[in-house]
Amino acid sequence: MSRRRRLLAVAATTLALGAGSLVAAATADAALPPPPSGWSQVWADDFTGSANTLPNSSDWIIDTGTAYPGGPAQWGTGEIQTYTNSTANLAHDGSGNLRITPIKGSNGQWTSGRIETTRSNFKPPSGGVLRIESRLQMPNVTGAEAAGYWPAFWALGAPYRGNYQNWPGIGELDVMENVNGINAVWNALHCGVNPGGPCNETLGLGTNRPCPNSTCQGNFHTYSIEWDTSVSPNQLRWYVDGVQSHTVTQSQVGEPYWSNMTSHAGYFILFNVAMGGAFPNGVAGSSTPTAATVSGRSMLVDYVAVYSRGGGSTPPTDPPPGGSRDAFARIEAESANASAGTQTETCSEGGQDVGWIGNGDWLQFNNVNFGSGGVRDFVARVASGAASGVSGLIEVRVDSRSNAPIGSFALGNTGGWQNWTSIPGNVGNVSGAHTVYLTFASGQPADFVNVNWIQFRR
Repeated sequence: MSRRRRLLAVAATTLALGAGSLVAAATADAALPPPPSGWSQVWADDFTGSANTLPNSSDWIIDTGTAYPGGPAQWGTGEIQTYTNSTANLAHDGSGNLRITPIKGSNGQWTSGRIETTRSNFKPPSGGVLRIESRLQMPNVTGAEAAGYWPAFWALGAPYRGNYQNWPGIGELDVMENVNGINAVWNALHCGVNPGGPCNETLGLGTNRPCPNSTCQGNFHTYSIEWDTSVSPNQLRWYVDGVQSHTVTQSQVGEPYWSNMTSHAGYFILFNVAMGGAFPNGVAGSSTPTAATVSGRSMLVDYVAVYSRGGGSTPPTDPPPGGSRDAFARIEAESANASAGTQTETCSEGGQDVGWIGNGDWLQFNNVNFGSGGVRDFVARVASGAASGVSGLIEVRVDSRSNAPIGSFALGNTGGWQNWTSIPGNVGNVSGAHTVYLTFASGQPADFVNVNWIQFRR
């Protein structure tokens, strides 16, 4: 699932359908398993919220509408539904699952749900392996009633956020896709350039297979991908219920394309159920959904987890609960738990800074503890090589990017993108532990600031 415009009539000819008999669904809720032997858990969500509640906003962004702001129409795929934040389309089911449900309204229009992780830095430790895994059940619908259903579990490269024009170079990992209720799981990598390139866009480097032991529809299966930097050439490996189903190697992709999709901050994870679009249409050989397509069949997600193994360093993790980030100690910009529209780079003052920041971009820092003693101001270490007349605001918000800023300051050119200066900004009083956002606003689209670190002062 991506902004690609699939031309997948060929997919129907490559599908090997399994005969597996339809059996009763496996246990709907299984506890989040412990990490496999030799692996460490980086992050997870077991979707144990109360019935008819939305997923945790600290972990998930709910996509709404028919496109990203400034992105391609119909999410770039031709899908026809509108995503909403209604619990009719997206909610915990109260039994340990997230439920994503496409619904056809009385006006004939379809709505559905789509979420993506706030974190966008999932990548393996240097010389190690990253595993992204989910146990889920595809919508339990087959035959003519399933025409147009397009459930997906996938990941996109972090630089896509705030850009939306750099696909497929930033990489897309399709861990599980399915269309039209067919008993098969599709795995694919998207990379390089579109059309053509090393990943044969817009098709991608992909394959498909029936789900093992029981049909995909009506049963829970575990879908995963491993990104292995411990071997040469590096590998991407896909699995269904632990059975390897697809492999792509670094040498298949080649340079600079492999580096373009692996050297950035990492990936964010998405779940959604689309309706119609190029992929289901291509497999069906005609437009979908149809008058026979039924409404209201849900994808159920039991859990999603990210694990790592080996390597010379630990991959980024969320700070543990309890305010493990001290608001009054220096918070490095590159340690952000999530971001949009930014990139990291080598900093002239040592380490890294976050650059390429312009209007609408943001950085998120989880579990920042302000204690109970009050806050006087904050200081940001910033630099700018913006052109004359180009400037913007650096704003601090807490708990939500939609909340009003508690403080801000304006910045113009400082003499260069690595010419650093420390600028204070007043903030409203705040206490306790909060998610802190740095947001950036400008009256024009050009990048206007780099950030090295921030620190609050009493």
